[in-house]
Amino acid sequence: MPYILRNALGQIDSLHREAAQGCEYIAVDDPQLQAWLAGDAAAARAPSFAALDAGLVRVLEDLVDVLIARNVICITDLPVEAQQKLFERKNFRERFQHQALSLFGDEATFGQRGVIRTGHEKM
Repeated sequence: MPYILRNALGQIDSLHREAAQGCEYIAVDDPQLQAWLAGDAAAARAPSFAALDAGLVRVLEDLVDVLIARNVICITDLPVEAQQKLFERKNFRERFQHQALSLFGDEATFGQRGVIRTGHEKM
């Protein structure tokens, strides 16, 4: 505890006791959380450097995945410490996603441009 969901602007939308899909852990003493709890909307809207850094880490992690998938780099090209950190984050995300609620069932997949395809459409 606590976990938060952010909106597209990086603002806190909701607070949760347990991790859920899309949630991120936030320190209890984080100024943005404290402002949100106090009802200080202006202070809560301002993303902290920690929140911005967390978002950037996710982007970099996804970038590394794309570069590896396209054979631009190999995971072993990275320093051992970087490999370990990437594997730790990937394992954590996989465990986290397995615990998430599936809103579309097993057969639903995301198609191009984020369009949800259930397998029942005609192509």
